Amino acid sequence: MTMDVSRKDFPEGFLFGAATAAYQIEGHRFGGAGPTHWDSFSKGPGTVVRAEDGATACDHYHRYEQDLDLLRDGGFDAYRFSTSWARVMPEGTGAVNEAGLDFYDRLVDATLERGLRPFQTLYHWELPSALADRGGWANRDTALAFADFAEVISARIGDRVASTATINEPWCVAWLSHYLGHHAPGLRDIRAAARAMHHILLGHGLAVERLRGMGRDELGIVLNFERALPATPAPEHAAAADIQDQIYNRWFLEAIAHGRYPEGALEGLAPHMPAGWQDDMALISQPLDWLGVNYYTRSMMRAAPEQPWPSVTAVEGPLPKTQMGWEIYPDGLHHFLIRARDALGALPVYVTENGMARDDQAEAGAVADPERTNFITAHLDATRRAIADGVDVRGFFYWSLLDNYEWAFGYEKRFGLIHVDFQTLERTPKASYHALSSALAR
Repeated sequence: MTMDVSRKDFPEGFLFGAATAAYQIEGHRFGGAGPTHWDSFSKGPGTVVRAEDGATACDHYHRYEQDLDLLRDGGFDAYRFSTSWARVMPEGTGAVNEAGLDFYDRLVDATLERGLRPFQTLYHWELPSALADRGGWANRDTALAFADFAEVISARIGDRVASTATINEPWCVAWLSHYLGHHAPGLRDIRAAARAMHHILLGHGLAVERLRGMGRDELGIVLNFERALPATPAPEHAAAADIQDQIYNRWFLEAIAHGRYPEGALEGLAPHMPAGWQDDMALISQPLDWLGVNYYTRSMMRAAPEQPWPSVTAVEGPLPKTQMGWEIYPDGLHHFLIRARDALGALPVYVTENGMARDDQAEAGAVADPERTNFITAHLDATRRAIADGVDVRGFFYWSLLDNYEWAFGYEKRFGLIHVDFQTLERTPKASYHALSSALAR
């Protein structure tokens, strides 16, 4: 199966890559990494499928050269990876694990040796347990410690990475994890959520300030967006979609673009915000070099007055769905690329994650996944339309290079272009990998 889109349909210099995250692929038990709140969260009752964790994951720690060969051989231009705070600073502060720094040294050098551009993300969710013990992102001190980590890792590899993102998906770090309770630390506490919603952005601002002071450029943040639409045209459902949009999308985009939080979301969160939060907004909204847009799906929202604020709930939509149960809605990617342009003007944008989970099975050394090929084609087309509409999109990263540890879903949901047998750790490129590789041929 081939794609009816190719490299020549995009501007000269447009980057095609694939993304991963440290805890999801590296194997956290290797190389002196410290414990994280995901290690302990996964052992709670019913929190993670089969109580699985990232102890071994895909063993990228030892197999990174093989994985980078697959990227190079597929004709990709860039590799988006994250650097584990707990691998570099096992207690979150203080002593540095030299073996962790050495690993990221090797990884960046190996990426460059294959002609790939390294795109670093500082934080993709594995908070050191020692910081979680002190309140994690609900505690302002975590944001200060994060800036220290940013300095330590950048001092080692920052001269060779093509760009650095501070935070991956702050909505997941804050709301999903502290109010909905689906991710570590698994809280359902609006006070903790409000503080995490602010402190994660403060951590971003402090890290940017620190890295600028080191002379670093190409700094950005990666926000996740989900299109919120009303389940019916009824006014109460339209209002539900609007407040969902404010909490999920606008809170973070408006903070970095305009130094403000949206009024509807703030109405519910302000009573629980840390004192003096307004004084941090200039730091949070300091100039960036680019924005990362992660996009997967839409949600159909209805009012739920029987529930506490924000009194909304999602209902199942009619479109085809991925293995995650997420509707396939490529127009949402176009929508948010336009919104990014409207908020940030000419700032360059990357699609830093887009992909689908599928129950992929390897048979006779091959994996047929035509739905994923169609998914990628449709979202590349949405990206191309946004470029035609004047958005300065510089690249597209598929999530993910490898089947991996999918957080609360354990090893059950497969997003990868490369199939991983989690017993043998054998890698098998899927049909979508080959189709995308053909589309990227120069």
